[in-house]
Amino acid sequence: MIRLFTDTSANLPYELIQRHNITVVPFSYTADEKEVPYDDKTDFDGKTFYDAMRRGCVIKTSMISVDTYMNYFEPAAAAGDDVLYVGMSSGISGSYNSSCIAARELKEKYPSVNICTVDTYAASLGEGFMVIKAAELIQKDKTFSEIEDFLLQMREHVCQFFTVDDLGYLKKGGRISSAVALIGSVLNIKPILKGDETGHIIMCDKARGSKKAITNLADKYAKLAFDKDMRIGIAHADNEPGANLLLELLRAKGFRGNCLTVCYEPVTGSHVGPGTVALFFYGMHR
Repeated sequence: MIRLFTDTSANLPYELIQRHNITVVPFSYTADEKEVPYDDKTDFDGKTFYDAMRRGCVIKTSMISVDTYMNYFEPAAAAGDDVLYVGMSSGISGSYNSSCIAARELKEKYPSVNICTVDTYAASLGEGFMVIKAAELIQKDKTFSEIEDFLLQMREHVCQFFTVDDLGYLKKGGRISSAVALIGSVLNIKPILKGDETGHIIMCDKARGSKKAITNLADKYAKLAFDKDMRIGIAHADNEPGANLLLELLRAKGFRGNCLTVCYEPVTGSHVGPGTVALFFYGMHR
């Protein structure tokens, strides 16, 4: 039996986690120095979270420790089950490295068990779609090595583009300089960012104003989409109007498939800030 694990960054709704028997290893975070416990039974209340950020609530996030991964993985390995972890990009967080350390220790302890960690080079639904694909392959009785090989190929085609409403959050995270943040804010410049070939976040374009920035995301889809019937994802940080506008523009550009829309989970969302809109799809290349 293959046991499938991911982390909260995958941004998957509770219903999908339950349906596909996925175990979620939680990131931890604090709000104004108070630790917020992970709730694995209900979906994240994004409106309350992002309203608190707008009021100045300070969010601090932490990596997932080796011990936490061990606590989640080892019961499965001890029962003789194979362990497959599909995790957040190593280009964004050091948590993936912790998962690798845990996997190496468990391989020594349980040599007959297959244990694999997959760096998705992605976050939010870019990561989440790879988790869902792994679950679908498990349900089709694909072998452990077949699933691993497929995911490593798939990650080269998972496109993730996003735009933020407030450059200050990117400045705090060191993604842009203070000077760029100041000029961008004064001129109402909205950066277009993406996950590159190794999962690092880079600026790839810019637009003046939120509507033009969201239109730019739709243009990226029109240029790169592999198949316009394939499922896509939209994540937003309490910006439902922006998410709806993006979907409307995508439909106008020929998108015919299903769209999963979610509110950004707190760990990734705290770094991009309220108002962010992100698009995830399978492209010809990243």
